[in-house]
Amino acid sequence: MAIAKESQPKKNVPMREYWSKFESRVITMIIAMQCIVTFVVITLFTLSGIVDTLDPIFWPRMVVMTCAAAAANYFIYRHIAEPFYDLVRAVVHVSGEQTSKTPPNPNIHRYEEDGFKNILQTVYELASKDTLTSTQVDTFDATLMKGLDQTKTGVVILSSDKQVIYNNKKAPIHINTKGEKVLDLLFSDNDSLSAWIDECEKHSVHAEEVWSRVPDRPAGEKGRRIYDVVASYHKGTAAETVVTLFDRTTSYSPEEDDLDFISFAAHELRGPITVIRGYLDVFDGELRDKLEDDQLELLQRLVVSANRLSSYVNNILNASRYDRRHFKIHLHEETLSSMYDAIKDDMQLRAASQNRLLIVNLPDTLPTVAADANSVGEVLSNLIDNAIKYSNEGGQIVVTADVVGNFVEVSVKDRGIGMPVNVIPNLFHKFYRSHRSRETVAGTGIGLYISKAIVESHGGIITARSTEREGSTFAFTLPTYDSVAEKLKAGDNSNQQLIENGSGWIRNHSLYRG
Repeated sequence: MAIAKESQPKKNVPMREYWSKFESRVITMIIAMQCIVTFVVITLFTLSGIVDTLDPIFWPRMVVMTCAAAAANYFIYRHIAEPFYDLVRAVVHVSGEQTSKTPPNPNIHRYEEDGFKNILQTVYELASKDTLTSTQVDTFDATLMKGLDQTKTGVVILSSDKQVIYNNKKAPIHINTKGEKVLDLLFSDNDSLSAWIDECEKHSVHAEEVWSRVPDRPAGEKGRRIYDVVASYHKGTAAETVVTLFDRTTSYSPEEDDLDFISFAAHELRGPITVIRGYLDVFDGELRDKLEDDQLELLQRLVVSANRLSSYVNNILNASRYDRRHFKIHLHEETLSSMYDAIKDDMQLRAASQNRLLIVNLPDTLPTVAADANSVGEVLSNLIDNAIKYSNEGGQIVVTADVVGNFVEVSVKDRGIGMPVNVIPNLFHKFYRSHRSRETVAGTGIGLYISKAIVESHGGIITARSTEREGSTFAFTLPTYDSVAEKLKAGDNSNQQLIENGSGWIRNHSLYRG
């Protein structure tokens, strides 16, 4: 008896593979049709005798014409089929299939002109709609809102015009004089939730962003809370932006309290330190010629230690100012060489006392920059001091500068111990120090934090590159004075105009950019 062979179940082909198969068929058809057309043309030429097909030039011409016609047809096909290709990508994306293709952006200019933008947005909107009945929705919504009110995590939903359309009890919300709900979060001027949403509206369909240590009110105010904030953006949906707030006050407050205490102590220490430095300067000037070499070396070490202590105090006070959002400065036309000259002797003395060679090359031909001289001097001091501390015995520290567009970039390079890649993203965080540096090198952990604040307050960025056991390079940019002169004059030389549109931080392996 014959046994019927079981039919094998058909393989379920993923949607993401459809386009490659479709395009293969289209290309095959284009080539086949062009070959057929060429064959018909050659046949007509042969029968009519219009062209001598035995001419050796005839056949290369036909090959070239065939290839050119096929390429032209393919170009026309790609242009015509592009919306169809984007539609397929959109469907694959909302289906949840894993794919390396990014979802199409409905905000492309030509899609806005021909109406295809609305088609793509409809696909995204349909994918986000619930299939529950109205009764089920009401029950579900009531249960959901009750559950969200019971959680310790704040949840806020914003509409497409950034209005608060829902918040649970833990969300920091107040009602303004217009009767509108306002989210109480103090983002930095150049990295706010509102600015991020604006960027998403221009360039994204779905996006997510995370902010750490975002307070709901200025430092020192009673009842201040500190959050880690996560925002999720979904273009065209009713709940376009969902903001989740994780209350980390218990974790972050000790550090904030520490900074308050240290800031108070720093204020008290500043006076005595200034007196000590003054007496040391007097001793250095009066006794230099009378001291033995070993005594002079001890005096120089005292001067270096006093200057370093003064630098620590300044860092702490500036960090306190920055945390309280009072880091506003006035910028003037300065040269890099003159700003370095103000700290030159101290830097050379620190390097010599640690047996390091400091090489500084800041050409006078560099354009002038818009800067607060004291603040930039502090950045240079912090970066050079770090390079000295983390260099090897007898190592070189090289300071150079170059023009990059409308900015002057200053680099501080050492060939010291370097850093592993996982350390670099945390370098500019307040109080951060790696385990290795805590054990071997003294410091407060806020030098790079305040350096970043100063550079960003100038409208620049600060970067770090490092390779373990090979050394590190820290660099920062300052705007050329000519490029910002009009803005500064219009704002009474305030830095406010330069920091309104600052960029966020970018991570790129061993590069950390502010």
